[in-house]
Amino acid sequence: MRPHHVHITEDLARLAKMLRENLELSPDFKVTGVAVNGQDLLLQLATLPSLPDIVLMDIQMPVMDGIAATAAVKARHPQIKIVMATVFDDEENIFNAILAGADGYLLKDEPPQVLHRALLEVMEGGAPMSPAIARKALSLLRKNPVQPVPSEATHDLSDREIEILEQLSKGLRYEQVGQNLHISTGTVRKHIENIYRKLQVHNKLEAVEAARKKGVI
Repeated sequence: MRPHHVHITEDLARLAKMLRENLELSPDFKVTGVAVNGQDLLLQLATLPSLPDIVLMDIQMPVMDGIAATAAVKARHPQIKIVMATVFDDEENIFNAILAGADGYLLKDEPPQVLHRALLEVMEGGAPMSPAIARKALSLLRKNPVQPVPSEATHDLSDREIEILEQLSKGLRYEQVGQNLHISTGTVRKHIENIYRKLQVHNKLEAVEAARKKGVI
């Protein structure tokens, strides 16, 4: 099995070097490059022969910070896992990173083995957080409890159909959706036919609106 490809976004060369060395201690990971800010990352992603599995993202960077970069990457490549690796553990940054689509949130001073475990966990669908971050995230939830979705918002959409709806809601074409999800355009169209049938709609805009009303996306 090939190692997981990780791209580092960090404006301080010393910290980028530390993260790279920590990752390269494990055969499970291969560093595909280092970007010095969010804008640089987007340019690099557009030219890489293949997209990385994970981006390790700093928060405070010039030109484009890590929060804005996370939102931009998730809008274009939602399949890429983004793990914040930062010294900032204040509630505002945690909240904004989660809203932007971050899949995990680690402090930079975590030892290599903790970093390795966290990245393997995120590739398995987990949401790793340093203990100090997790405590603050729980505090945020207590302050801002999530409202339950009304019972009438039930649906029988599959996980793949929900993924496709999320992509469509960003204005992506069928071909782009297929590339992002590693499926053919024909398969995307088949899923969309099923989505229309299940939501009882007739076009993409109606499907996205119905999904939003049901709390699916």
